[in-house]
Amino acid sequence: MTSDAASEVLSSRLGYLLKHVQLRLAEASAPALAPFGIDGRELAVLVVLAAEYPLSQLEAAGRLSVDRTTMVALVDALEEKGLVERRRSPQDRRRNTVQLTPAGEDCLRDAEHARTEMERQFLAPLSPSDASQLVRALQTLVTAPKTTA
Repeated sequence: MTSDAASEVLSSRLGYLLKHVQLRLAEASAPALAPFGIDGRELAVLVVLAAEYPLSQLEAAGRLSVDRTTMVALVDALEEKGLVERRRSPQDRRRNTVQLTPAGEDCLRDAEHARTEMERQFLAPLSPSDASQLVRALQTLVTAPKTTA
């Protein structure tokens, strides 16, 4: 099989396409978030922590589907940057929560604006209708029950 034929076969495979689109999105995301000193994973943590009542690290990890060790490292990095702080829960003194600092709230607001603009530019080759359909289709796949073969 020639390399052109192999490329054609691969370019029709969902896994190949999703992987390469994700890589291109990550490449576009990094410079968009760089002025804020965070990456996409850290932005996701800020979003989760801002969206709900104060969460523990474990609760936030569950919302993000990351393991405990990864979550500790993410929160440690955000805490070092002054964007989050750990606090004792007023409801349960044995429990710590993680909350955004005022600097974290500012960072989240500004980084979300940059992310939104980056995604708009990333999806620009698609019509607005196609871009919306793509996002809706991906949301459906992410939330669909897992199937077993």
